[in-house]
Amino acid sequence: MNSPRPTETGQVYAPVMSALAFFFVMASYYIIRPVRDQLSGVVGSQSLWFFYSVVFVVMLLLTPVFGMLVARFPRKRLLAWSYSFFALCLLAFVPAFVAQDRIGARSLGVVFYVWVSVFNLFVVSLFWSFMADIFNSAGARKVFSLIAMGGMAGAIVGPLATKMLVQVIGVAPLLVVSAVALLAALGLLLFLSGSQEHGRGTDEPVGGSIWAGIKELWSRPFLRYMAILMLLGDGIGTLAYALMADYTKAHIADKVARTAFYNDLDLYTNAIGAVLQLTVTRWLMMRHGAGWGLVVPALVNLLLLLGLALVGSGQVEMFGVAVPMLAVTIVGSRAFAYGMTKPAQDALYTRVPRETRYKGKNFVETAVWRFGDVLVTSGVNLFGMLGVTLSGMASVGVGISALAAWIARRAGHAPDLAPEAPASRGTPSGPALKA
Repeated sequence: MNSPRPTETGQVYAPVMSALAFFFVMASYYIIRPVRDQLSGVVGSQSLWFFYSVVFVVMLLLTPVFGMLVARFPRKRLLAWSYSFFALCLLAFVPAFVAQDRIGARSLGVVFYVWVSVFNLFVVSLFWSFMADIFNSAGARKVFSLIAMGGMAGAIVGPLATKMLVQVIGVAPLLVVSAVALLAALGLLLFLSGSQEHGRGTDEPVGGSIWAGIKELWSRPFLRYMAILMLLGDGIGTLAYALMADYTKAHIADKVARTAFYNDLDLYTNAIGAVLQLTVTRWLMMRHGAGWGLVVPALVNLLLLLGLALVGSGQVEMFGVAVPMLAVTIVGSRAFAYGMTKPAQDALYTRVPRETRYKGKNFVETAVWRFGDVLVTSGVNLFGMLGVTLSGMASVGVGISALAAWIARRAGHAPDLAPEAPASRGTPSGPALKA
């Protein structure tokens, strides 16, 4: 039986509530992200490959578990269990951070780095799979950049909250604040999932094989393009992150100061990403299609890495302030990834079957992503042993970015993508929801 068409009220409030939920999801993550990064700043890039290797193995082990949960349980229950589990884990980590100096940054870092990586990838991936489940492609082009804007606002508020609170309450209590934000997001998503006017009239399990995410990587051209783009794009971000870990290890010894430094990087990144979503991203996706939202960031990365190859470890003048070119590269690359690439990717996922949205998408955004981290950090260590300079590594990145731009263009025209839904579908007052 066909589900009832969404009401005009649902057309207006579904994207508003989605944006608010994503605000709390990203605020929760960005409150604890500097806490994680200050641990990597202690050990430097030489230990990052080990962190990422453990994360990759954990992701591979969790892929069939996630596939089983998606296949057997309704999305409302899946959301409730997943988000509640991560909130409880946040509270469980509080005593460990109270005793960080006794435990040691490397030991605590391995466990917490793995956990935060799983937290980020699964919580955010599940959120966007749910969004792709309730909006059609026309609605996605209209509102995904705005929903992402809600997340970007949370990604700005999170670092601001950390900046204000870390000097007052210290590192460990930040985990409690993060857990509260995550539970607020869960409440909004459960309301959306349970409302018949906002959904597709079904909360049935996705069904299918628990291995479907892995199998579809070989059978769907679009998913293969997404996997390749994930490896190439992640390579640029991980390269900059690894080099920044060496910088903080050499220059910032105090854990509170390291937390504040990484917090500032996140704050600038998310502020620029918010501007992109308010100005360029939605216009580009509506006017030229979501595929161009993948191409433009790859070209921006190419230009940033050209600058890094020329300047190396030197500084550039920005608004009268001398800034390390490495910091400019990491902020610019991340800003376009969050402010443009992510909304474009998730808009394209509305044009694939439901099983692909949950299982295939999740496999690409978890196991494939972390496999790329292992490759890049291992490569950085190898280049370092061979005496390759920062400029030399950046030059390699230029070639990777050029290849990413070509793959991105093909991904937007993958043969297995469903046709775009007409832009006129839905009421003038809001986006098209799936009915």
